[in-house]
Amino acid sequence: MSDQPETPEVPRPQFNAIKNRAMREDVYRKYRHEKAKRKSAIRRAQQKAEKLDPSKKEERLAKNVSKTIDSTREHDDTIVDDNDEEDEFAPYFNGRVPKVLITTSTKSTKISESFGGDLATLFPNSTFIKRAKGYTIDQIVSYCNNRDFTDVIVIHEDLKTLHSMTIIHLPEGPTAHFKLSGIVSMSEILGKDHVTPHFPELILNNFNTRLGQTVGRFFAALFPQTPQFRGRQVATFHNQRDFIFFRRHRYEFQSEDKTSLQELGPRFTLKLKWLQKGPYDPTHGEYEWVFKSEMETTRRRFFL
Repeated sequence: MSDQPETPEVPRPQFNAIKNRAMREDVYRKYRHEKAKRKSAIRRAQQKAEKLDPSKKEERLAKNVSKTIDSTREHDDTIVDDNDEEDEFAPYFNGRVPKVLITTSTKSTKISESFGGDLATLFPNSTFIKRAKGYTIDQIVSYCNNRDFTDVIVIHEDLKTLHSMTIIHLPEGPTAHFKLSGIVSMSEILGKDHVTPHFPELILNNFNTRLGQTVGRFFAALFPQTPQFRGRQVATFHNQRDFIFFRRHRYEFQSEDKTSLQELGPRFTLKLKWLQKGPYDPTHGEYEWVFKSEMETTRRRFFL
């Protein structure tokens, strides 16, 4: 038997049967008032019962879980826990500071150069070089392998629109290609603060499946494994429904229990289009995963 007093339901009037508009609005207003009073009475009784027995509050909060598209996603057999030890990127995490080359497509404009410059401030020990006419990606990869680069990032542009990004891990891959959207440059961030060369902390959020963890490690391999906390900078890759949102902030401790964030930029969104084993090879490369529109059978199916 419940400890809470019974509160009768508020009967819903037949509003359509009331032809007079003023009377109908008055009845509806009274109905909403009575319904709010009942809800308030239930809440007060609930709070009183939870004060006497705190376990009831814990039980209520455990049951009160909102149903969202993310929380009701289709089950995926490849979902792994955080302690999973299988890691194909282990050779990249030996304490060595990554060395990243950032370049553009062949017919690039100042838009690519600006975004490439922003990325160069994001990834420590990185270099941005505008791609010279006639150079292929294979030649760029060979150049980087001879100069101890660990990664190559290629920004693809078409008709002054940045549309995708390719990340190649050296020397043996893998390679990932992402759709690029939602770009906000550092100069467009309102109230942005200056950027320091400190190694940022890295947050990888919601990469749950085997493919998701591979993508997360892709990003982690671009940053040094020893963040410099003195710089108070944090880079975040947040996966939500297979869209990867990037943000960079500096945090400041205003008091013992209050912290403020200052966005530094750039801001962009990525969506994985394909993942290839080994270095970049569009002709004979072995694709580990390729996105196809027919794979999205429901709104609740996600791959990362």
